[in-house]
Amino acid sequence: MTPERAHDIAATLDLRALPADFYANPYPVYAALRETEPVKRMPDGSYLLTRYADVMAVYRDAQGFSSDKRQEFAPKFNLPPFDEHHPAPLYQHHTTSLVFNDPPLHSRVRQLIMGALTRRAIDELEPGLIALVDGLLDRMAAQGGGDLIEDFASAIPVEIIGNLLGVPHTDRGPLRSWSLAILGALEPQLSAQQQALGNAAVSEFTDYLRHLVAARRRQPGDPQHDVLTRLIQGEGAQQLSEAELLQNCVFILNAGHETTTNLIGNALVTLQEWSEQKNHLLSNMKLLEQDLHGLQACLMLAVDEFLRFESSNQLGNRRALRDAEVGGVQLPAGSLITLCIGAANRDPAVFDEPDTLQLHRNPNRHLAFGFGIHQCAGLSLARLEGRVAIGRFLQRFPNYQLTQPPVRGGRARFRGFLRAGFEV
Repeated sequence: MTPERAHDIAATLDLRALPADFYANPYPVYAALRETEPVKRMPDGSYLLTRYADVMAVYRDAQGFSSDKRQEFAPKFNLPPFDEHHPAPLYQHHTTSLVFNDPPLHSRVRQLIMGALTRRAIDELEPGLIALVDGLLDRMAAQGGGDLIEDFASAIPVEIIGNLLGVPHTDRGPLRSWSLAILGALEPQLSAQQQALGNAAVSEFTDYLRHLVAARRRQPGDPQHDVLTRLIQGEGAQQLSEAELLQNCVFILNAGHETTTNLIGNALVTLQEWSEQKNHLLSNMKLLEQDLHGLQACLMLAVDEFLRFESSNQLGNRRALRDAEVGGVQLPAGSLITLCIGAANRDPAVFDEPDTLQLHRNPNRHLAFGFGIHQCAGLSLARLEGRVAIGRFLQRFPNYQLTQPPVRGGRARFRGFLRAGFEV
């Protein structure tokens, strides 16, 4: 994309009508926005923030900017004819889950989830994760390659989240397609097909979960490791209603699935484009073979740089609860705000050479996991999955090559690939 084309898109940007070349590479457009109109008013009256400092200002002010999406999602998901007693499944889900709520619901659910995602609990997941990854690598080695997304990146988080919720292995087949359909409905503009697929996915997933929850009530697991048991039992006076329980189980799968898939897939594709960084990382991994902590630290720096360079989640949203000023622009109370995480993570005011992949970058204050009270509850788990998956893949297949151009997911909010064939 030429600078002229990027500035043309930035000048007329409408998140609800994005050109194809934006999806292919949005970063020149983000750069043009930061330079010319960092707090940009969209055609629908909302505002798009692209500077790191402005995004952080909103993240830090949880009292002034709400994450509650009922006002925003009511017209988006509850299409006519609307029955207030039977809201659309997508509306019911996305307004009940952890990420799109304010305290006290947000606080209750987050406390319960975090209690099952302690450092010790996550550390105990590593041996099983390594076995899972090695099994996938064995299968691809026998085939001489495969698809980075379908055969590897997407298979890992589905299994890990399935284990956390105690979903039987025989029931995990639909999880990925359900997640993709539900999260796809968060795009700025929806087609009728996306709406229908999303609603069907929520309904099918919650119907399944009702049976799973009933079984877990009869035979509870260990609440220190079984997230579903912990959510069912609550903690002290903290109890979830049945709807809150079901919708937040859906959220846990969604939050832990596509973003982690994108992290792993984006990393392995990006390394094909940055061969010097790949070779440097492989050299460091070879030097640190006998130093486990050093190797882990090296890979963790790389994971954080992949998250910054190609943020799995590119966009967040808030609503101004009162008149506010952000980046020198007055925002009236009620304004809808899109936080452009992908743009903030390439802001030259914070990151040296932001458009260059630097796997040794340190410090790296990226916002891929958000910030503040809504910072991703599963960030430590995502980092673990990324470190193990990317590290062991490179150790096993240091000379892997893509066999065809990878296919992007075609989304503005969640940036990743649908397919990326490779050979070893």
